[in-house]
Formats: sequence, structure tokens, C-alpha cells
Amino acid sequence: MSVTLKDVEYVASLARLSFTQEEKERLTDELNAILRYMGQLNTLKTDDVRPLSHVVAIDPLLRDDTLKPSLPREEALRNAPAKTDKFFKVPKVLGER
Repeated sequence: MSVTLKDVEYVASLARLSFTQEEKERLTDELNAILRYMGQLNTLKTDDVRPLSHVVAIDPLLRDDTLKPSLPREEALRNAPAKTDKFFKVPKVLGER
């Protein structure tokens, strides 16, 4: 399969792009070079290769849960723009029932 000048013009029109004749010819050559390279990849023997979800092994990057003391309530509420004795006050987001 190869890309023709007509293919490049068609895709350019779909994308509403305009190219000079020189640019269309260059794009045709570049796309054909990409397809030739992809053709080389098709010659590799991959029958004994297991499919991968990722190229490299990914270990979970999660830290262990450790119990730590939290901020004292008074300190957490100190700079709140609206608060009660124990809670932050926030605007109502749900309609009334």
C-alpha cells in the first residue's frame, strides 16, 4: 500500500488544510517512508512473544498506609472563610427535597 498525491490532497481537504505542490509531494514521500518502515516491522517473527499491556514492567507506585496524627480541629478551621464550632460551612449544592 502506498500513499499517492491524490490521497494527500483528499486528507488535506478533510482537515481543511492547504499545501503547496512542493509540500504535498514532500508529505507523500514522508508518508510512504513511514509505511515502508511499518512494512519492515511486519517481517519480524513475533509468534513466541507474549502480548504486553506496557513496554516496561509497572510496579504500583503507592506508598504503604501509615497511621499519622491529623491536624487539630481548631487549626484546620482557623483560616476557613465560613465555619461552625466543628465544621466547615460550604454553599448548598443540592436542591431542596
